[in-house]
Amino acid sequence: MRLLVPDRYLTDVRAIDLDDLQARGIDALLLDLDNTILRRDTNEVPSALEDWVASLSDCGFKVCLISNNWHEPVRRVAAELGLELVSKAIKPLPFAFWVALRRIGARAHRSAVVGDQLFTDVLGGKLIGATTIMVLPLSSTDLPHTLLLRRLEARIMKGAQPEQATGATRGVDRT
Repeated sequence: MRLLVPDRYLTDVRAIDLDDLQARGIDALLLDLDNTILRRDTNEVPSALEDWVASLSDCGFKVCLISNNWHEPVRRVAAELGLELVSKAIKPLPFAFWVALRRIGARAHRSAVVGDQLFTDVLGGKLIGATTIMVLPLSSTDLPHTLLLRRLEARIMKGAQPEQATGATRGVDRT
């Protein structure tokens, strides 16, 4: 069951302590898109998210989006954010994670996989040997199969509460 236990469980991506990641030797982030950095079924990139993504490169992180989604808006969002993208990922299978690591020149043991689902993002990250960070989904609206998996996630997480931001998130105005 350790494959389904995230290393960190946070309220959202902006609660990630970038200094702590770097202190632990992590220099790359593999980010889920839908319900992790953007609300599902929206292509509007909030300015706070643009600022957060910009802070990642300012801090020296290599970043790639990994999404099971393959529609055109995913590519547009990646381009708007200036990020590499691996779409149609078939997470949690490790192949897309390996492609993402190669594209950004990163190593799995020096990377963190960030996403909102245990059975895709966390499991996939664990399978490649990366640090895993699970965040609360940005929307309660989802595909039927994802909603079913969320019920299983709730049982596995057994009422775990996400950590709030500590204010140590470098480069991001949280107000």
